[in-house]
Amino acid sequence: MELEGKKIIILVEEMFNDLEFWYPYYRLKEAGAHVVVVGSGRAKAYSGKSGTKATEDVGADQISASEFDGIIIPGGYAPDHMRRYPGMVKLVKELFEAQKVVAAICHAGWMLASARILEGRKVTSFFAIKDDLIHAGANWVDEEVVIDGKLITSRRPDDLPAFMRAVIKEVM
Repeated sequence: MELEGKKIIILVEEMFNDLEFWYPYYRLKEAGAHVVVVGSGRAKAYSGKSGTKATEDVGADQISASEFDGIIIPGGYAPDHMRRYPGMVKLVKELFEAQKVVAAICHAGWMLASARILEGRKVTSFFAIKDDLIHAGANWVDEEVVIDGKLITSRRPDDLPAFMRAVIKEVM
């Protein structure tokens, strides 16, 4: 189990993309990681776009980024909700600054923009937020997965296998 002893955050908020949350959640557990579901703290359970529910283990303001090896931000409309909570944005920024894995898929690039960590970085995302990321200083490309240091980005659910291979490799 290649991630034994590693602790990874998966962020959650209302309207998360179900596949982009659950696929990484179970893939990380399969690899031996301790996965902590972190929400805004405003609710205990959140609904995905397809109706699945995810329960937070802890609110973003109740943990320290220093305890973790990385963070995954699923897409859907959840990132637009997440970035309204300073504690969630702070976690992303602190993990990035500590050179830990920060992985974002689909619309999760909104969180990267709000954390102000995109200047000069090569990233990808769902095409609809391309302009947002460029305006935040990123060099946007249309590729399945982009790895820029410990920053990992992907475009859509179809990219999840490549995305998670990259995440697991970088966390190891």
